Amino acid sequence: MTLLAAIPPELLPRAGVAYMHYLSIMVCFGALVLERRLIKPNPNKADATLMVITDVVYGLAALALLGSGILRVLYFGQGAEFYTENPVFWWKVGLYIAVGTLSLYPTITYILWAIPLRKGELPKVSEALANRLAWILNIELAGFALIPLVATLMARGVGLANYGQGL
Repeated sequence: MTLLAAIPPELLPRAGVAYMHYLSIMVCFGALVLERRLIKPNPNKADATLMVITDVVYGLAALALLGSGILRVLYFGQGAEFYTENPVFWWKVGLYIAVGTLSLYPTITYILWAIPLRKGELPKVSEALANRLAWILNIELAGFALIPLVATLMARGVGLANYGQGL
């Protein structure tokens, strides 16, 4: 008997959406780590191009994370009430929104880098800009590192009115 044959068919979509959610978190975090590693004043063409590409990957993964999260809440999770009635869920959503909002500045910066790169020129990145981007990326990384912690607490019912009863 194969592993897939032993899995109830109704479980596969739930597992697939959960896997997409977890994979998206990992890709987002990995992209942020790479961006943080690459950021420096006056990058060479290869590094600047890689930063632009990495930010596109980050953006796509963040959209996949959002989409799979919505699917989990509405169709493939523990029921919308489990999430929406839990304040810990809203902390998780708030962290995601905060990280996403912070990412706008680097994303706009990298989009502006694409203009000279298309012309074969290098973007001008001052020490101050590189430091500012590094700080923002550090904060984004910390935020993304907290999201799975908050999700773990939420999944165990922390924040629900009946949490701890009967334990």
